[in-house]
Amino acid sequence: MLTSISLLDAAIIVGFLISVVLVGSAAARRSSRSAGDFFLSGRSMPWWLLGVSMVACTFSCDTPNLVTDIVRTQGVAGNWAWWAFLLTGMLTVFVYAKLWRRSALDTDLGFYEIRYSGRPAAALRGFRAIYLGVFFNIMIMATVSLAAIKIGQVLFGLSPVATLLWASAGVAVYATLGGLTGSIWADFYQYAVAMLGAIFAAVYAVNSPEIGGVSSLRELFANTDVAAKMNMFPDGAGGLSALMTVLILPVAVQWWNVWYPGAEPGGGGYIAQRMLSAKNEKNAVGATLLFNFLHYAMRPWPWIIVALVSLVQFPITPPAQQAAAREWLAAHSALVGQYDKDAAALPEIERAEVRQARADAFGTGSLARAFPQVDDQFLRHDIAYPGMISKMPEGWLGLIVASLVAAYMSTIATHLNWGSSYVVQDFYARFINKKVTPRRAVLVGRLTMLGLLALSGLVALGMQNAKDSFDILLQIGAGTGLLYLLRWFWWRINAWSEIAAMIVSFAVACFFQWGAAPLGVEAAMREGGWFSIMDYSAWKLVLGILTTTAGWLAVTFLTPPEPPEVLGRFCEKIRAGGPGWRKVRAAMPAPLAAQGKWDVPTGLLCMMTGCLAVWSALFGIGNLLYARTALGVTLCVVAVVATAATLRFASRIKLG
Repeated sequence: MLTSISLLDAAIIVGFLISVVLVGSAAARRSSRSAGDFFLSGRSMPWWLLGVSMVACTFSCDTPNLVTDIVRTQGVAGNWAWWAFLLTGMLTVFVYAKLWRRSALDTDLGFYEIRYSGRPAAALRGFRAIYLGVFFNIMIMATVSLAAIKIGQVLFGLSPVATLLWASAGVAVYATLGGLTGSIWADFYQYAVAMLGAIFAAVYAVNSPEIGGVSSLRELFANTDVAAKMNMFPDGAGGLSALMTVLILPVAVQWWNVWYPGAEPGGGGYIAQRMLSAKNEKNAVGATLLFNFLHYAMRPWPWIIVALVSLVQFPITPPAQQAAAREWLAAHSALVGQYDKDAAALPEIERAEVRQARADAFGTGSLARAFPQVDDQFLRHDIAYPGMISKMPEGWLGLIVASLVAAYMSTIATHLNWGSSYVVQDFYARFINKKVTPRRAVLVGRLTMLGLLALSGLVALGMQNAKDSFDILLQIGAGTGLLYLLRWFWWRINAWSEIAAMIVSFAVACFFQWGAAPLGVEAAMREGGWFSIMDYSAWKLVLGILTTTAGWLAVTFLTPPEPPEVLGRFCEKIRAGGPGWRKVRAAMPAPLAAQGKWDVPTGLLCMMTGCLAVWSALFGIGNLLYARTALGVTLCVVAVVATAATLRFASRIKLG
């Protein structure tokens, strides 16, 4: 089912594209002056603008798809996989944001050469500039582009290549011209459009029977398929394994020991880039606080509601029918093999049979019937979100598509600027051309952006769904988070600690991705009863964390610490304080050793009350939507009180 786009819808989309390019490009002259202006906006950004920009960066067009996938397969409670990252977000707000801004670095990778020394520090900085700025960054952007591809196919029947060309044209212009300043102002504009579109999509889906099959929230929640997915916490139906995987592991372990873009323990990546571009420490803290409130409390429910409505409009294939489809596929293995080899050579009826059987086996049979134009590799639960959007009325369809375009452009622009800042500041200017002129640095940055955009599009063509990519990124970062938290506060960590963590975590991720299956690891764990405790994905994460943590701790104690003069300079510059620096401070001159009261305990208190405030707001809004008025109002009151307490406690933290 293709969506015919009206002249009005087309005008809205094109008008939005032109306006956002103009907004983003308005800063072209200023951004061209130097690398500092292009990548850090001259360190002049206010908290409110940075906070909205941060949340816009994480509001990508793949995020609604991801949330829809989670809700359809795991229920609303499955979102704890990312809700748990609020803990590290609030820790960044009240402990690390001021430290990042105090460092006055050009990028967060510059940290390596103020905290560590010698060739290991330089090698670490250069390698991670390419690893994160190019390879890892391309993978993230490819995930975002994958969502754009699915939206283009579901809504308009566009080919993957055509979708990427259309989606990339505008962002390529304003991101390369306007630099970080242009991206931040465009983010502010795009976030407003994106949220408006998401909210309208939810409201219209619920109140229009011709769209979602229901006419009210009451009718929606009365549906048995929907009711089974509504719980915000695991209901125990899946036993200990579901409870561990969905809630306990994310809250107890994942948030502090897994590195993930946008939720790095201690901050990092494009979040650190925006903290470094703030006017001062106070604005850096305010920006990250606003980001966490908007990201976790205000944004999820429109997507969740649309995902729940999609269960009515595009029901999941019943288990019995899934089993029957798997049996059919096994019985027709020769036909399936021919389909995989050359589907075009088969009669249309047989092609349709294989395609439908595969979709039924995966649970997406209704989506396969509704969208025959979607390629098999993209036929996953996450296309239910654009599937719902395809049913929106004239005019509003244009707005919602524009909101998805806004989400795509803000995230891609952020990653282009962030990735190119690593390539230029931490690799090119550091190792290739140390005397690079400001204008040449900007030129190299712009060319790097175009290269990253093209490569990410190529990678996206081989991906299947956002949830798989999310899991892979979590696995690669498993076990590194604790190191990123402690390196600010423990003198014993050295460059080799970070090198070991990076190598071991990547090796473990590669093993589980490509080596575990041939060795029968999953089957052995199943036979051993391991899955009664946690599912396979959770075990992979836990084993990755344990292996990586053991690896970098062993290397830390087997290698010498950094030179005292390096540690002393870092201690003087950052003023992190605490018992982890006692030995270093004891060897420093008295005026430098006296750094005032250590405010990390206050920061931890703010972190806890801040999490209480945000989660109370999140679940308060949810319960109000669920018509649990008393509980919803109570939680909202708790959110207000906890917010007031957080701000009061935060006033005790000394900021520059």
